[in-house]
Amino acid sequence: MDDSNWLAKRFDENRSHLRAVAYRMLGSASEADDAVQDAWLRTSRADTHEVENLRGWLTTVIARVCIDMLRSRKARPQDPLGPDLEAPSTRGPDTEFAIADAIGPALQIVLDMLSPAERVAFVLHDLFDLPFEVIGPIIERSPVAARQLASRARRRVRGGAAGEREAGAHRELVSAFLAASREGNFVALVALLSPDAVLRADELSLRTAAQYPDGAPQLAPEVRGAALVADAFKGRARAAKAATIDGDAGAVWVMGGQVRAAFLFTIELGKISGLDLVMEPADLADLEVTIE
Repeated sequence: MDDSNWLAKRFDENRSHLRAVAYRMLGSASEADDAVQDAWLRTSRADTHEVENLRGWLTTVIARVCIDMLRSRKARPQDPLGPDLEAPSTRGPDTEFAIADAIGPALQIVLDMLSPAERVAFVLHDLFDLPFEVIGPIIERSPVAARQLASRARRRVRGGAAGEREAGAHRELVSAFLAASREGNFVALVALLSPDAVLRADELSLRTAAQYPDGAPQLAPEVRGAALVADAFKGRARAAKAATIDGDAGAVWVMGGQVRAAFLFTIELGKISGLDLVMEPADLADLEVTIE
């Protein structure tokens, strides 16, 4: 089998998955079919010899096609598509469309209200489990910004009283974390963190922490484990202020009336499972911050 036939066969093997991704992003079976056809044209012209994970690579291709279509749709406003009554069939070896069908038309209405970047970040991460390191380049954002976009979209999808209760619980948890950090209460910090909590810091955060070793958290590009994350923040968040960031609880460091750093919390099952420290100006500009 020559290379072109091999690639066509592999593409067909992944066609159901690609249509599922496109349908969930676009909300239209006909547009999903158009996106898959465009993805095949791009794939057939690409050099795939060094691609190790073809399914993952094809997912990024279809995602880029879809975000282009979504941006084009936003550029010429129209009524939301709403649920497509002729959704592609879920029959066959791939069953990703079962996800879309189970979620139902209500989600589609909410998705139509999201920005293209929010929609793509949410769909790729929450429905198809792509990491933000992959999603970021697709939507031309950093992984941290992509994570925030997905989080913002997730809150809008949940919405209502449940969303308000969750936001309130998150604020209490973040406030307790900041208080424990200021007090240097290591035991309390560990209790607020998931056992496998992860602290991530961008390049500017690392450089700044190195310049001010007595005041800033002890940082590495990635710190894993509740004890190590707690130790990094023990007694070191005295200047941090509670804030609402992209609609959820967070904290910021302000100097000269400007936000110089943002602390982005990922909260799961009532514990802090992730904390991203962001100082890069371009990433800070992507955040919606309200200082409390």
